[in-house]
Amino acid sequence: MAGGNDPYARDLARQAKERDKARKAAEAEAKRKAREGKAAYETARAQEAVNRTSVAEDDAEQLTKLLRSSVLNGKPLTFDRLRQEFTPSPFAPPKGRTKAAPQPQWWQHEPEPPRGLLGAFGFGRRGYNAEVEAARERFDRALRDHTRDEKTRTEKLARAREQHEEANREEAARIEAWNNGLEERRSAYRDRDVEAVEWFVNQVLAASVYPHGFPKANQASYQADTGDLLVEIDLPLEDVVPAARAYRYVKARDEITPVPRPEKERKELYASVLAQTALRTVYELFASDTEGVVQSVALNGHVATIDRATGRNVHPCLITLQADRAEFSQLVLTQVDPRACLKRLRSLISPNPYELEPVRPLVTFDLSKFRLMDGLDVVAGLDSRPVLMDLKPTEFEHLIRQLFEAIGLDSVNTQPSKDEGVDAVAMNTDPVMKGLCVIQAKRTKNVVPFETVSALAGVVEHKRAAKGILVTTSWFGRASEAFANEHGRLELLDGANLVHLFKEHMDLDVIPGPVPPKRKPR
Repeated sequence: MAGGNDPYARDLARQAKERDKARKAAEAEAKRKAREGKAAYETARAQEAVNRTSVAEDDAEQLTKLLRSSVLNGKPLTFDRLRQEFTPSPFAPPKGRTKAAPQPQWWQHEPEPPRGLLGAFGFGRRGYNAEVEAARERFDRALRDHTRDEKTRTEKLARAREQHEEANREEAARIEAWNNGLEERRSAYRDRDVEAVEWFVNQVLAASVYPHGFPKANQASYQADTGDLLVEIDLPLEDVVPAARAYRYVKARDEITPVPRPEKERKELYASVLAQTALRTVYELFASDTEGVVQSVALNGHVATIDRATGRNVHPCLITLQADRAEFSQLVLTQVDPRACLKRLRSLISPNPYELEPVRPLVTFDLSKFRLMDGLDVVAGLDSRPVLMDLKPTEFEHLIRQLFEAIGLDSVNTQPSKDEGVDAVAMNTDPVMKGLCVIQAKRTKNVVPFETVSALAGVVEHKRAAKGILVTTSWFGRASEAFANEHGRLELLDGANLVHLFKEHMDLDVIPGPVPPKRKPR
């Protein structure tokens, strides 16, 4: 029979044709899905570029409206807004302790009595009685266990409830103490108490919300007799301005590449950010001072960074200004050009903030808040190798002051009465660097108590000092050293350090005090 008329051959050919058709259809479907997947991927990548562009534009928009948004939308901080309200938290019982477990029932333990003929004629009664006796023992044990567990549950629940109520009482007491203290501060603020005014100023500055990348470091000094306030703030670095103006998706390389912001635009926006931040800070300070205790604000705006030429940490001042309350209140801050407004005020602005070109502050932190005394030249009367423990306390304090002068700081001693733990103060007057140091000198043969170190930390915070230095002829314990390291603004100088410093800066060979005992290994 001819192949063309063979049904089997025709069926095989048909099947092969269908398989080929199905294969081609599958290949076409796979290509279609690949095209659609690629198109969807490219669309998603393009949308990612759009989204990143939107973020960059929004970030830049926020920077252009730093001042305006604060004036229009900000709520100046007040003592009333600092008050806290107590709302007791509801009691949430521990898991599994809310309800008592069901009490055991006899029927849960009772054995089944004999049935049928055995039950009718009393056969199996002895075994049944033994089962009942054993069941009663299990039942009695279950009752005892339930009673014990229920007692434990109720005791734990009562303890948890008492702990919760105690936590509520403690929180209520904390809030009451905070509010009472706040009222005392408010009263002191109205009386122009320096500590109260400086505390509130720091609260105002801390409450001001800026975009990501803005530092929060600041310090304040208030003069009660004149109502003058000096504030130093840290300004953002130039990288706060988005380097990219937009983003675009390049299909050929499957990359999202930034469209750089022109250098001129970047520098202008950064200069505007600095000017807006300075004006906004002054505005918020005046707006929050509803009692009128601040009559003028002097502001120095610094940046904390690294000098590219030397690699050293620097803190140049880029903006400095002075503004009286009456003069500042005449400004329509929602309509001003920030840099032009600063020029109208008494201010100096870095001509090149991008290169950290500093300006000299119009007003600097002075030492007037400390009671100062005339310096005593102790070095002139010393032997060739003086023993520091042989000096009088006042002589030792003046010698330490002379040491810091030799190191390069302007140092003066404080009055011995009511010095709040401060024996001397030192100031770096370099316009690019800043730093008020409070110094305490301890001439002792024994280890310096931890309480002395923690007390100095409190003085550093109260005086808004950049650093606190505790100098001793003896040594410090591990707890004191750990506390100073964690605090960050405390420096501990023991007898061994003093020997080195006197030799290096004053060419003096001194004998500090007793040798500290050897420490046991940790």
